Amino acid sequence: MKQPIRVLQIIGFVCGGGVEAVIMNYYRNIDRNKIQFDFVIDGYEKTSLDNEISSLGGKVYKVEPYTKNPFKNIYQIYRIVKDNNYQIVHSNMNTLSIFSLFAAWLAGAKVRILHNHSTAVKSEKLRSAMKYILRPFAPIFANEYLACSKHAGEWMYGKKKMEEGKVKVLNNAINVDDFAYNPNLREKLRHDLNIDKDTLVIGHVGRFMYQKNHDFLIDIFKEIHKQKNNSLLLLIGDGSLRATIEAKVQNYGLKDCVKFLGLRKDVKDLYNVMDVFVLPSWYEGLPVVSVEAQANGLSCFVSDKVSKECNLSSSMHFISLDENAEVWSKAILGSNIRRNKNAKQELIANNFEIKNEVKKLIVFYRKK
Repeated sequence: MKQPIRVLQIIGFVCGGGVEAVIMNYYRNIDRNKIQFDFVIDGYEKTSLDNEISSLGGKVYKVEPYTKNPFKNIYQIYRIVKDNNYQIVHSNMNTLSIFSLFAAWLAGAKVRILHNHSTAVKSEKLRSAMKYILRPFAPIFANEYLACSKHAGEWMYGKKKMEEGKVKVLNNAINVDDFAYNPNLREKLRHDLNIDKDTLVIGHVGRFMYQKNHDFLIDIFKEIHKQKNNSLLLLIGDGSLRATIEAKVQNYGLKDCVKFLGLRKDVKDLYNVMDVFVLPSWYEGLPVVSVEAQANGLSCFVSDKVSKECNLSSSMHFISLDENAEVWSKAILGSNIRRNKNAKQELIANNFEIKNEVKKLIVFYRKK
């Protein structure tokens, strides 16, 4: 039997973020008799992905985090590529891909893919400064270019490359059926979380970091709670700013109506608990959580800084970040909050069903 093509996926730190969710969605649904993924992960500790990757036939390589020792990180990736003769290296590290793809180039990998999943905003200061500094260099050692959206592609590669067709957009597709609304799960999970069936639940999934703008999200919920006392904010995720946001919630006197659930493996089920999904991000490529929330039929309210390409259904609403929290709350409470029964058909029509999109990725790899 012919052996599958092995693709080395560089994903950096495992932290419950959207990039690893996208790659794992493709990995779970790809024909692994044709294409097999192996992974390079920063840090030596066990991660939430290790067992699943192994069960699907993949290998996991742990390397020194680039934040601690970039030279050791590059050398270790070089050795992994060289010793195992990887011919396709797919780096999902955005502008930081300069380092992993340099290692792949040195090791002789024929296909070196730069996959951009993000953009930047100048107000993030140091993090964005690094992105802008590295951006011109990121594609140097790549010879194939991917992006999660046209917006992310133009930010990384420029409009000219996009218009010339040199960049392929790989949609952040999902298994739509996995995220379909389930009223029985809603009832069970609301009971488990001690949430009354009549409570309006505002939901958010994302790491506690500047990009996701939790600070403003709390302001929005404060205004919602003023108008609708029987409301609750459900926050799924973890990150460096969690303690700061918890302190703000406490300061606002909202502790009893904000639930911090941390990292969860049942996120797809937890969408059923929500009534509204809110994502006031400062910037995004194309957030997979917005796709998941729409697949569940949720009314979604996202900032105007989020790519318009995530407008996949009639459930999506964009609001400017120039508007204050009161405007956001009025828009949310004034909307017709109900599940979108046409969610599945709309996502399939917009090419965000993974079963179809994964076939395109197989063709992309096999042509190399």
